[in-house]
Amino acid sequence: MKVSKKEIFKKKPLRKASAKAQSAMEYLMTYGWAILIISVVLAALFQLGVFNPMTFAPKAPPGSCQVFRPNGPYTTSFINLEGVCSGELPQYVTQFNGQNSYITVGNSLSLSPSTFTLVGWIKFSQNKNWMLIDRGPGNNPNVYYMYGDYVTTGSGHHPPDCTIFNSTSGRYDTFFGTLTLGQWYFLACTLNSTGTISTYVNGVLKNKNQMKGFFGASTYPLWIGAYQGGNYLTNGSIANVQIYNTSLSANEIQALYLEGIGGAPIDLQNLVDWWPLNGNANDYSGNGNNGQIIGNVNFVSNWYSGYTPP
Repeated sequence: MKVSKKEIFKKKPLRKASAKAQSAMEYLMTYGWAILIISVVLAALFQLGVFNPMTFAPKAPPGSCQVFRPNGPYTTSFINLEGVCSGELPQYVTQFNGQNSYITVGNSLSLSPSTFTLVGWIKFSQNKNWMLIDRGPGNNPNVYYMYGDYVTTGSGHHPPDCTIFNSTSGRYDTFFGTLTLGQWYFLACTLNSTGTISTYVNGVLKNKNQMKGFFGASTYPLWIGAYQGGNYLTNGSIANVQIYNTSLSANEIQALYLEGIGGAPIDLQNLVDWWPLNGNANDYSGNGNNGQIIGNVNFVSNWYSGYTPP
């Protein structure tokens, strides 16, 4: 049977399309698994922060910036910052496992009878129980905590707050509001000379509370990441904890936040303690209140997930 030229030309495009489809299927069967594996690996590397631009940013090694007090601890004459203090990202942050890890400091800390400021960066890995700073013990007068039974509010447990006990009228809770797991936060708590307690999250005022009576001078031990070395053990990471002997203003709190997680102290005259927690638990305020590491505290370099530069 003779086939016309017209019918031959009609069949050629169909044959070409069929051949292309078959070739595509063979390509997918041959290389599909490889493409899938590569995609999974790339996704894992992205999750680990390998492709995060902060991975390649300059990092400050441990002890690269510190306060120099030529006349000794707690003196204020001629003090200044020494080293690289430009707010570079820290090389390390501390990681606590929520079971047996915390940092303790002796009772040599010195605070004003009526004013102070507590600040620090924290990222929660678990919803239940956390402690940034604890100056104990228990419900005794003239102590303070930054803690919560649960990170998020509305859970029926103690939400994140700054708690202050005084010798006159007891306990005052001032809340930080709802926080999110896996995200870095800059938390600050101030107590001023009129008894006003203020809490800040990422440089923004969240709540105020008015205390009756005044906070007295305290010489109790201090813990970072734990409540008296026992309950409320933090599961997450903490960096750049600072304590001041004065109530920093809202503008100063905002300025500290804008310096970022590697920022230096802003008021050297009133700085009592500074634990960058960048590779060790040393106090870089010049006052020598070095922390003691208890349990499984790790200093991790790949900490960027959940951190957004201000």
